[in-house]
Amino acid sequence: MDRRELADFLRGRRERITPADVGLPAGPRRRTPGLRREEVAQLAYISTEYYTRLEQARGPRPSHEVLAGLARALRLSDAEREHLHHLAGAPPGPPPGPSREVPRSILDLIRRLPRTAALVLSATYEVIAWNDLAAALLEDFSAVPRQQRNLVRRAFLGPPATGRERYGLADPEAFSHAAARRLRAVAARYPDDPEVAALVDDLVSGSPEFARLWADHDVRAVPTLRKIINHPMVGPVTVNCDVLDITDRDQHLVLYTAEPGSSAEEALRLLSVIGTQRMDVPR
Repeated sequence: MDRRELADFLRGRRERITPADVGLPAGPRRRTPGLRREEVAQLAYISTEYYTRLEQARGPRPSHEVLAGLARALRLSDAEREHLHHLAGAPPGPPPGPSREVPRSILDLIRRLPRTAALVLSATYEVIAWNDLAAALLEDFSAVPRQQRNLVRRAFLGPPATGRERYGLADPEAFSHAAARRLRAVAARYPDDPEVAALVDDLVSGSPEFARLWADHDVRAVPTLRKIINHPMVGPVTVNCDVLDITDRDQHLVLYTAEPGSSAEEALRLLSVIGTQRMDVPR
């Protein structure tokens, strides 16, 4: 275990993350760049004293459970997670939970699709990357906390106050059923991930509809080839929905496109100009 290198690595990763990245309020009088030590400890499910000792190169060798919590709290990439384990003198095992690191090539791809609304979903339906047109069509995901970027959570748990928890989908039940099926398979693939378990617990306890679907133990994947999105500014937009697997990351690239020459194509062209500048108008 290289205590000094481990301490420097943890401090450097902590200082690069903003509270908004992990769904925490910035709060007043924040002098520390990035997260505070107590915030990392809270996200990693360890004591602040223990984490402080690690950053001061005084801590004992972390267990695999502690390292998994730190990797999750600090949003480490797969390479960084492996490096963390080596610094701690504990060879890394398989990833404990779904990856949230989007390949650079995919990020470049979605930004080069001006007439396609594109987003990347983690295995648990969290929106982890999107382009400008997706933000205009669905929501400015950068303006909401991370928890509310999870499409399954929004579909079953709200927030009902906006009326847009399902983004005006004309077939919300079809999405809900498909999401519940996929999430059950994800829970089986990552049985030890606390975030997956917490998401399922919240959905089961907070939504009778999800609890009923979850009890069916159905894991069939039913593709959705077309969606109608009732947009508050441009009205109904009928789009083709193609879902491509990013297999090595257990992620999905979702592409919304319109038929050439259709009114939906005109709506997407208008949204590409308007962007999200008026998405905050009360609806």
